[in-house]
Amino acid sequence: MDAVLRAGAIYLALLLLFKLSGRRSLAQLTTFDFVLLLIIGEATQQALLGEDFSITNAVLVIATLIVLDVGASLLKRRSDWLARLLDGSPTIIVEDGVPMQWRLDKARLTLDDVMESARESGLERLEQIRYAIIERNGKISIIQRANEK
Repeated sequence: MDAVLRAGAIYLALLLLFKLSGRRSLAQLTTFDFVLLLIIGEATQQALLGEDFSITNAVLVIATLIVLDVGASLLKRRSDWLARLLDGSPTIIVEDGVPMQWRLDKARLTLDDVMESARESGLERLEQIRYAIIERNGKISIIQRANEK
């Protein structure tokens, strides 16, 4: 039972910490972000297993985490409020070629991040962007202005 409680506590703590840290997609991870994730993974493993390194305990911890994750996804399907709380919602960060700086700052993004996504869409200038939207998963979607290429 101790492993289940530890797994639940770690799941909630990580959910909260990652929610507070902001949205970034895995494609946007920097080397620092990757190293941080490795360290978090190691620290989490130690906290989850404690002194019991048995296969039974490991399976119990993994099963608990999966049940919590599936449970959270089912709850999010039933509650739009909970889905927005846990996953966030899409946010417009550029509108008609004008960056919304306070939203970029809040998302901890720069114009360089936006322009990288714009170039992937074949756009070269900020003025060609109708909307740049940071999606719930942290990916930046670009919608180009009409008659622009």
